[in-house]
This record gives sequence, structure tokens and C-alpha cells, in this order.
Amino acid sequence: MFIVNPIAGNGHGKKIIPELESKISQYDIPGEIVATERPGHAIELSARCAAAGYTHIIAVGGDGTMNEVAKSLLDTKGIITGIIPAGTGNDFVQILGYPDRFEASHWDIFFRQHLVMMDYGTCNTIPFLNGMGLGFDAEVAAKNYIAPGETKMGGKGKYLKAILGTLFFFKEYRVMVKRDGNVEETDCFINTISNGRRYGGGFYLTPHAIANDGLLDVCMVKKLGLLKRLDILLKATKGAHTKDRKVHYYTTDHLEVDFGKEVPFHVDGEVFYASKFDVRIYHAKIPIIFNPEGNHFFRL
Repeated sequence: MFIVNPIAGNGHGKKIIPELESKISQYDIPGEIVATERPGHAIELSARCAAAGYTHIIAVGGDGTMNEVAKSLLDTKGIITGIIPAGTGNDFVQILGYPDRFEASHWDIFFRQHLVMMDYGTCNTIPFLNGMGLGFDAEVAAKNYIAPGETKMGGKGKYLKAILGTLFFFKEYRVMVKRDGNVEETDCFINTISNGRRYGGGFYLTPHAIANDGLLDVCMVKKLGLLKRLDILLKATKGAHTKDRKVHYYTTDHLEVDFGKEVPFHVDGEVFYASKFDVRIYHAKIPIIFNPEGNHFFRL
């Protein structure tokens, strides 16, 4: 089953359906296509398909569509998933070694069905595939977030506008971080905890992450002035920020974070609010189609 989000990528999801139908026929795949109709619908459709005995449930859309499809598959055994990118940011698909848009060669590789067992994380039991963020990137996500029932407009342009606005006015929080039995109090400009490497359509905040090593990559950036904020963010587009003395980068399988007050956080781009966070990784739980010929983020 191919679960298509027709409004992904400002309508690219709908435009890709005829090509998908052609490829299903070309590769003689016993596949069906269903389109989502509302936020959260992909979760329902994925659960129904899993219960009905489908062996492959594929997301066609962006990071949010993939997250919804996978949520129903985390406790199942043997159901294979994957994504055909049709979103705006398409950060998750980078883990799998695919580009933002498929060309002919990528369709061929996809239908060869190379599989790897991928990790997933949870924040306060909410699952994520790519990662979660606290601090600056959570504030950006909150400003860019589309509430259920609203129309998504603006794409990357809106996201960049949210970044610039937050860059000037964001005020760091004090935070307590507990990991490996140690507790640290610090300030927080960015605190990204992830399974993947890329966010916001081009920021490699956790450039060393491996999506099947049983570890979360954590990038904690301490309090910064405006010019230093710009410097760090520009470096993050190439993953070159991790050597800066203001950046604390490490790996762990579990950490707890306490802000002492309710703050926004994002999980694969979906925005929530809480004051305390329990973040964990679950190793090698999701059989997923990847591109072994691409720049994937797996250890084989």
C-alpha cells in the first residue's frame, strides 16, 4: 500500500500519483494507492493496512507523512516500510540515501527493495524517526507549525522567515540535563536529539548520526550572541559547527531534560509542549527500504 499525502510539498504529493501509478505497472508491483484526507489520517490508514495483512506500507510525502505511517508499525513484526519523497523539507529521506525527488534510477533502486533495520526514538513516549528539538529549533518549529485543519502555505520560504525572526528575539532557557547518572545545569540555545542528521531542509545539526547504532546523537549549543548565532547556523549547513567550543556534541541511549516550565518541543517537526522530557532510543526495530548506492546514514 502506498499512502499518499496529496498536499505534501505544496501539492507535489498529488502531482506524483500518475507517475507512481505508472511505476507500479512498470515494475509489476501488486500495489494500491490511497490518499490522506486530513492530519493524522495516515496513522489510521497505516493501522488498517497492517491489520489487513499488507506486507509493505509506503509513505508518499514528507517527514510528517513518514512519521504518521511508521507510528502504526513500531510494534508490528515484519511489515516493511519506506518513503517516496514528495514533501518540502524531505529531511528524513536523507537517512535512507535518497534525494529530495526521485529520478528514474531511484525508482529502480527503490523497487529492488534493499532493507535495513532502523532505530527509532521516543520523547515522553512520542515516537520519532529523524529527531526532536528543544530551544531555538523548537521555537522555529512552533512558529512554522500548521495546526490541524489549516492550509500549509509558504514552504521553505516560510521556514526561513521563522528562522530569521526567532534568531533575533529568542531568549535561552536554563535547563537540567541528566544522562549516564550525571546531572548538568546549563543554558540552551539549541538542544537537538536525533537519529538522523538533517533538519529544516538543510541544517546538519547532528552530522555524525548513524540510524542503526542504538544511540541518539545530541547537539547542545549554549547561550550565544546574535553574531555567534549566525555563525553557528551557517556552519550547521555543512555540519562544521561541532568543533566550536560553544557546542557540546555527544551520543547516549537515554537522557532526561528538565526546563522547570512548559516550553515547545518538536518531534519530527510536530509541535508539542512540556516541561520535562524523557528521551530514549529503540535499536533495530523498523525494516525499511534504503538506497545502498546513496549517501545513507546506516552502518552495514
